[in-house]
Amino acid sequence: MDAAWPGTAVEEGNLTVQIAQLRKLLGPAADGGEWIATVPRVGYRFTGAIEQLGGAVRKPLPLPSKPSIAVLPFVAFSSDPEQDSFADGLTEDLITDLSRNAGLFVIARNSVFAYKGKAMDVRRIAEELGVRYLLEGSARRAAGRVRINAQLVDAVSGEHLWAERFDRSLEDIFAVQDEVTAKIVEALLGRLRAPPPRNRPRNLEAYDLCVRARKLIDDSPQTAREAHLMLMRAVSLDPDYAEAYRWLAMNHWMGWVHWGEPIEPNRGVALELARKAVAIDPNDAGCHWVLANLLAYERRFDEADAEFAKAIELDPNDADTWATISDIEVLAGQIEESLEHIRKAFRLNPYPPSWYYLTLGQAQYAAGEYEAAVETLRRDETYRTSSRRFLAASLAQLGRFDEARAEVEMFLVANPHFSTSHWVWTEPFRDAATLEHFVDGFRKAGLPE
Repeated sequence: MDAAWPGTAVEEGNLTVQIAQLRKLLGPAADGGEWIATVPRVGYRFTGAIEQLGGAVRKPLPLPSKPSIAVLPFVAFSSDPEQDSFADGLTEDLITDLSRNAGLFVIARNSVFAYKGKAMDVRRIAEELGVRYLLEGSARRAAGRVRINAQLVDAVSGEHLWAERFDRSLEDIFAVQDEVTAKIVEALLGRLRAPPPRNRPRNLEAYDLCVRARKLIDDSPQTAREAHLMLMRAVSLDPDYAEAYRWLAMNHWMGWVHWGEPIEPNRGVALELARKAVAIDPNDAGCHWVLANLLAYERRFDEADAEFAKAIELDPNDADTWATISDIEVLAGQIEESLEHIRKAFRLNPYPPSWYYLTLGQAQYAAGEYEAAVETLRRDETYRTSSRRFLAASLAQLGRFDEARAEVEMFLVANPHFSTSHWVWTEPFRDAATLEHFVDGFRKAGLPE
């Protein structure tokens, strides 16, 4: 069910209702039959012809002015999910550590994991991501030991700038991460510029739980609940683990903003957890990012701005922070700044999560660029339940009311209790004109008051 209806509130108990709505909206097929056929005692099947599209060739991105690098997913060389998770966690941590160096341009996690398990020429990968250097390697742990192979490649010349093998006690994993980061920074910048030290977990089981939880936190309400249990276990094992508190805060925030859970106590708990994360590790940019987002939803805008600024100071390559800042700037009526910052986020994260496109579409709508907003919000990466209300508003502003109403119908299938007034109350607007612009589009599209 989760695979078929990602991010949508569909359960076995109401699936027939959703199918009936889809059949109504799709109308009859060309042969007069149904687009969605019932298969007795099995389920449903889409009857239309499906065309496999060839992979689009991406244009090479221009290189940034500073040394640029992508950390490709480390290979586990094992079918064991725990080994795979360990290699992924190592990759993510190396990205975070390198990203904190202002002298480097570092590609975000989401984009490098698009290449996981793919055998491709490093030069092509570098061109598609718009970087000169690639870090690749393998990782495995067994019997209390960790074995890591890493190599830094200049994708332009094909030269291997640095390579090393590590065979250490598992307890030294974070020291190995620091050593790898230092070697790369020194190789690319010619000198070591050490950012402020981050708080490291003291318990490896807590670390494993956090690595697994952060993959699940925004997939669906079901995976979010699973992530919550993992994170609660992590902080019980390591009460001073700032990153675990940060993700717990985000988990509670997403509960009431995205998953329909009660606002209280989630809102208060999220803010308390985010403050605790920052107090434990004031050098973790992610902790400041989460706190800033929560403060914005509390309408404490000056405090939120200060936390966002601190997050960017600590990690100028954090694409998610730039994208979140863009989202908040739309609500503040700072449209040009919003467009600039979401484009910066896209450059750091060329294969971003879908909410980047949603943020871009909202900014384009706010700028009055309705055709561009429609194009963005209809992309495969974006075209889902949460984007339909903004797509409907954009279509309505263009006078395409039939299309707008069709989007509203689809949106209300999964969001039957949506009202514009509740949305206005939830979203932290600080610019009245921008708010009225969105409300006007919702009304023209026919969304409930």
